[in-house]
Amino acid sequence: MAAVKTLDFKNLPRDFPRRFVPPGADLGRWDQVESLFRQLEDRPLSSGDGLRKWLQDMGEFYDCLHEEGSLRYIRMTCHTDDPDIERAYLDYLEKVSEPSKPRFFSLSKKYWNNPFRPSLPEKEFFLYNRSVENELALYREENIPLETELEKLSQQYQKLSGSLTVSYDGKEQTLQQMARYQESTDRQKREETWRLVSQRRLMEKNGFEDTFGKMLQIRVKTAENAGFDNYRDYSFRRKERFDYGPKDCEAFHESAEKAIRPLVVKIQERRAQKMGLEALKPWDLSVDPDGLPPLKPFGSIEELAGGCERILSKIDPEFGRNFRQMEELGLLDLDSRKGKAPGGYQTELNDARVPFIFANAVGMDHDLRTLLHEGGHAMHSFASRTIAFSAYRQAPMEFCEVASMGMELMADPYLGEFYADPKETARSVSRHLEDVITLLPWIATIDAFQHWIYTHPGHSRRERSDYWVELRKRFGGIEDWSGLEEIRASLWHRQLHIFEYPFYYIEYAIAQLGALQVWRNFRKDKAEGVRLYKQGLSVGGSRTLPQIFETAGIQFDFSLGMIEPLMEDVGRELGNLQAI
Repeated sequence: MAAVKTLDFKNLPRDFPRRFVPPGADLGRWDQVESLFRQLEDRPLSSGDGLRKWLQDMGEFYDCLHEEGSLRYIRMTCHTDDPDIERAYLDYLEKVSEPSKPRFFSLSKKYWNNPFRPSLPEKEFFLYNRSVENELALYREENIPLETELEKLSQQYQKLSGSLTVSYDGKEQTLQQMARYQESTDRQKREETWRLVSQRRLMEKNGFEDTFGKMLQIRVKTAENAGFDNYRDYSFRRKERFDYGPKDCEAFHESAEKAIRPLVVKIQERRAQKMGLEALKPWDLSVDPDGLPPLKPFGSIEELAGGCERILSKIDPEFGRNFRQMEELGLLDLDSRKGKAPGGYQTELNDARVPFIFANAVGMDHDLRTLLHEGGHAMHSFASRTIAFSAYRQAPMEFCEVASMGMELMADPYLGEFYADPKETARSVSRHLEDVITLLPWIATIDAFQHWIYTHPGHSRRERSDYWVELRKRFGGIEDWSGLEEIRASLWHRQLHIFEYPFYYIEYAIAQLGALQVWRNFRKDKAEGVRLYKQGLSVGGSRTLPQIFETAGIQFDFSLGMIEPLMEDVGRELGNLQAI
């Protein structure tokens, strides 16, 4: 399976034929988009059934527009160095996405004020009505151009990040490609490459800071326009966090410090002891502590895709069939190359109701994990695609990440598809579980950092940097940063969520706790565990967040009381893996 090059997506399935938007409509042209808006705006709604049909048509229209934007975003992230693709994406933001926002808002008002709305079943439309009411309360027309400007700044951040390369080992390499050297058993090489990458990022320090400074000002203004004291509170409402709030996040921060960080310290102390080091440096955290060479699960993108397909099939045959369909339809772009945006993601093509996976695989165990993770998101997309009401197909992000993280954990027993030696499988699983543990305090750091940033909008760059360092001391491990203080103070520049998706990160912690419960169910009874997992995926966003968790056989709870026993389970499993 080769990486996607043309990105024309001509063979997307159309299992759900359009009933309102013409099949040949060019949704990159405003005149055609506006014509569809006018049809919805002008249609008389004289009955409950008519209102239902109108909602279905509006949902279809939104899905089609969203897919047009997603396709252009995919092409842009796959080829950030192509000016024509970049222009097409920016044109869509300016000429279609921005002018569409007030028109969709007017449609929401038309729905809300319709006299037949109360006749719709309350139980069925409760979540949708709650969302629309929230949208109407937050909407400010003056924020639309500000949001477009933020999207442009996000694109600049991606372009800057995606352009960074270094020359090493006789060739130009992306920073993602350089990550493989951090698993080298040659400590000098690890330090050399770590410093090379870190210094390359530092060269762009002012660019990152300038971009974020502009974003911060715009976000503060956006919150003020909507009548909020700060952007944090505005963002929580915007993300429809009806089931938890800032104080719950702060409680998680405390739990991460008290219940999780001590386990991270134990893991790192064991690592330092095995490596015979008095002090762990940042370049000592990814190498195998027993001095074994880096895991190399695959040598080509074809091997990566094929192995993941077989693993998914073993978890559940339906998962394997879904993944195979993605391969056949060209819905995977997995290799790392110059000009490609960093990171990995899964996005929805809403009209076709199929997922697309983007990655930067270079042959590492981490790449395997990334594809399994995004594969979990993709299976979620497939599971909820038959939900008729468009607004209910997408689950809250707190559960979307349960789908992806849970899939990673359920895949562990089948890693023999990539590793013939059980000891190598144990290494991969052990490292994954350690990553689960160490990620949670990192999430607490990122989340607490953003809480401070947006409740202290007048801070200076130096104050922001100092607070970041304080948080790393609170939540970090025992690694030694002496002589590396400037690099440590700028580590947050690599976290794209801070730039592009403010406050979208605590979801990973909440979801990881849910995923560990999925893992516990799966280990206890595979068939029942998978059944409950799929049951949770199938409801999409048609229930409240606690109800979705309950449907999946897990609890929506990220308190200390929940975290401690889960950490004990992981700790025991790590002990078992050490004995293999």
